[in-house]
Amino acid sequence: MLDSLYIAATGMSAQQLNVDTISNNLANVNTNAFKRNRVTFADLMYREVARGAGPLGAGAADRTGVGVGVGSTAKVFLAGEVKKTDQPLDLAIRGKGLFEVTLPDGASAYTRGGALHLDKDGVLTTAEGYALAPQVRIPPDATAVTIDSGGKVLATLPDEATPVEVGTIALADFVNPGALRPLGDNLYLPTEKSGDAIPGKPGEQGLGLLAQGFVEASNVQLVDEFVNLIIAQRAYEANAKAIQASDEMMNITNNLRR
Repeated sequence: MLDSLYIAATGMSAQQLNVDTISNNLANVNTNAFKRNRVTFADLMYREVARGAGPLGAGAADRTGVGVGVGSTAKVFLAGEVKKTDQPLDLAIRGKGLFEVTLPDGASAYTRGGALHLDKDGVLTTAEGYALAPQVRIPPDATAVTIDSGGKVLATLPDEATPVEVGTIALADFVNPGALRPLGDNLYLPTEKSGDAIPGKPGEQGLGLLAQGFVEASNVQLVDEFVNLIIAQRAYEANAKAIQASDEMMNITNNLRR
């Protein structure tokens, strides 16, 4: 009888993580370039349970599962809606790819967030202050900045009739981007499952093109998340009912009289 308690408990624990994941998705519905999380489940190990004497003999046994566990949690890297902002430093990636940035410790991280800014030195950074790699520096006297779909950055200077190229924005891709490790601040780190970054120019090697004056919205779909939330809640309640039924059966057994 105790087995049913533990089996149902694994279901409640797994669904609790599912609800937490859906809640995080809903909380980030307005976060630019946020990628929704998805939980997958896997049945746990099986063990043999003797059936006693029967048609197949006294040694017959059944294989009985011992519950459910979380198989994996992964990011879904479907593109979000591209929204027009008319801000010259806002960039959206139309297709595959991520921007590479440099962390304070010198390590590389990757992001789809393209709401860029200039730091005190004129270097292009993310909204959180991480510089793009390779660095692109805009001259302090530039009157306008143009970024074409291929990543070329052009600055218009007061004494120049033709815009001057000041750098190029590169992208990177991964064999399995869903296995990237979220770091927060819309940043991701490579893992063994994601593979190493594959650098390239926008529009080449299957990478997407850049769109200046646009940002990518979250790929969270509210309707889908609410439906998934209802399903997770019902599954949690079903497991709770199984525990309640097991408890009632144990209570009946304990109250048996000869």
